Amino acid sequence: MSEVWKENFSQCSKNSRPSPIREILAVVKQPGMISFAGGMPAPEVFPVDKFWECLQDIKKEGRELMQYGLTEGDQRLREFLLNWTAPRLGKSAAMNQILLTTGSQQALDLFAWSMLDAGDYVVAEDPTYLAAINVFRNHRAEFLGVPMDAEGMEVDKLPGIIEKARSEGKKLKFIYTIVNFQNPGGATLSVERRKKLVEIAAKYRIPIFEDDPYGYVRYDGEHLPSIYSFDKEELVLYAGSFSKILSPGLRIGWVTGNETIVRQMTIFKQTTDLCSSALTQGATYEYCRRGFLESHLPNIVSNYKAKRDAMELNFEKHLAPRGVKWVKPGGGFFFWLDLGGIDSMELAKKGIEKKVAFIPGIPFCIDPATGRNKARLNYTFSSPEIIEEGVVRLAEAIDEMRIPAK
Repeated sequence: MSEVWKENFSQCSKNSRPSPIREILAVVKQPGMISFAGGMPAPEVFPVDKFWECLQDIKKEGRELMQYGLTEGDQRLREFLLNWTAPRLGKSAAMNQILLTTGSQQALDLFAWSMLDAGDYVVAEDPTYLAAINVFRNHRAEFLGVPMDAEGMEVDKLPGIIEKARSEGKKLKFIYTIVNFQNPGGATLSVERRKKLVEIAAKYRIPIFEDDPYGYVRYDGEHLPSIYSFDKEELVLYAGSFSKILSPGLRIGWVTGNETIVRQMTIFKQTTDLCSSALTQGATYEYCRRGFLESHLPNIVSNYKAKRDAMELNFEKHLAPRGVKWVKPGGGFFFWLDLGGIDSMELAKKGIEKKVAFIPGIPFCIDPATGRNKARLNYTFSSPEIIEEGVVRLAEAIDEMRIPAK
């Protein structure tokens, strides 16, 4: 009878693909497996005690918080976020310009519902966030990839890409970019390129979705102004998340931007899940109100910086002699490895045999050829000791791949 279901699947279902990251979780759970595959925060940095304290103290609001909430989200938390993010956004925003979402992943989906028709094109860095690719493809969008280097998207190439696509009759709906410590590339878009990107968007009248889940997790240097801060025509929608700075289990993200797009996303959210959890939003507001978010961020940054440094140290020791290259991320969760002539899909299989897991580059890439010799490795979840052992295993897997088969 399963064939009956398949025969009646929507076109979207027939075109959908499972996430390789989610699919690999079963493999990761094997005894002795070291995983660099996921993008999970370290459990030891979760502020469990302080958050539970906040949960207990909002018990007096229990009846209200266990009821349906506003689709737009908890008003107090939205007000907090407007004030807290104002320095990064470079300007103030009104309450009708911010929407809380069930994680930033929902923000991508609501944005896609609002913007995309079948056959429309999304302009994005190549490589880019795998789950964004899947969301936009589920809405039957096509992609135009923009190459990246150590300073992020090669923005100077964008006008040529746009003009060529439009001359071919392609409908470009928006530019999607992860500006800080990009997933998976690790690069950060330079200030000069941020300004240029806004100028290009204004010239060609193309909106920008600025995805910034990692911006507050910076290890080196000063925070850079957002793309949103340079936008004078309200063409930029800024998205943030509590997943990397508090807990992914809360499932709280947000978008800030022009009230027209925020309102349209709110309408779609009404039919998607009615509202996000009022209870978790209430507890998160209390956590933020007490100053815990700001005071705990240095703990997260310190923990992850040590792990990033441990991974790079072991890359230099074990992978650099084998011809592997990388860009050092100034923050965030990932290294993006250039494996030279090694096929990352085959190396991933060999890595599983050696009990070390990572994600090959192809699923992140608009042009599969871009990712054939690339790999994404996460460093935030594992301890420095486990990172060292995992890199040693990866080096052994590379050596075994280079031994000619008998």
